[in-house]
Amino acid sequence: MLSRRQKHFLLKFFSLFSVVRGYNILILIFAQYLTSIYILAPDRPLRNVLFDPNLLMLVLASSAAIAGGYIINNFYDREKDLINRPHKTMLDRLVSQRTKLSTYFILNFLSVIFASYVSFRAVMFFGLYIFGIWFYSHKLKRYPFIGNITAAILTVIPFFAVFIYYRNFDLVIFVHATFLFLLISMRELVKDLENIKGDLVQNYRTIPVVYGERVSKWMLTIVAALTLVPIYFLLTKFDVGYMYFYFFGSILGLIFFVIVLWLSARKLHYIILHTILRLAIVIGVFSIVLLDVDVVLNRIL
Repeated sequence: MLSRRQKHFLLKFFSLFSVVRGYNILILIFAQYLTSIYILAPDRPLRNVLFDPNLLMLVLASSAAIAGGYIINNFYDREKDLINRPHKTMLDRLVSQRTKLSTYFILNFLSVIFASYVSFRAVMFFGLYIFGIWFYSHKLKRYPFIGNITAAILTVIPFFAVFIYYRNFDLVIFVHATFLFLLISMRELVKDLENIKGDLVQNYRTIPVVYGERVSKWMLTIVAALTLVPIYFLLTKFDVGYMYFYFFGSILGLIFFVIVLWLSARKLHYIILHTILRLAIVIGVFSIVLLDVDVVLNRIL
């Protein structure tokens, strides 16, 4: 049996893990490594990629910066989240605001330290990235369009840190990035629909608040249609191996998403839509291995 003190410590740990979205950080780490192995550095020996200390430092810098970003976002949204996510917020509040802010500064400091191992340019990159996350959480997320676009860009940027490191400028990388950017943009708008009650109370001028749910649904439908463009190019112009299963599945998923979208009228429906998009992104990350299922065997040496 755990003592009362041990239980309290575990609750605090899970509370902080919830605040920094630890599960998202783990997925990011997998995504950066899989992207490096299969897309950004496909010709390098596998062990050179897996045991590259510079790549490890970039991944750690990204993870620390994003974890800090979740904390500062939680700090500014604490009143809104109490309305939109009361149960999760009660868990998050087991850790004091002072502890959260201390952890935020420690994580940002660690991000810069990790980046300094790679180069001064990496330090500047992550310094600007950390500032961008803070400015988004403090100001930009309260405004329509610019908040959604900034959120999507900030989500994709950690991949560009690795992309710049490997200096691979193949067109296929930009097409993959466009597909990911559009999916994330859809997710951000669905989150606004899901959180419309709290946004109204806290005077956040998001797209659903300013233009209404119907306009938001039309925008989501248009972005879903635009997402078919990079899918088309990936399927017809590039060799994506067995990953074509994922992209064909994405087409069916987007059609299902739009149907459910126009039938949606309650928060529960938007939570389902949000879950569909999260699954699409997570499955997409692990589907990267389908680009070349023999890559591990062929590149062991």
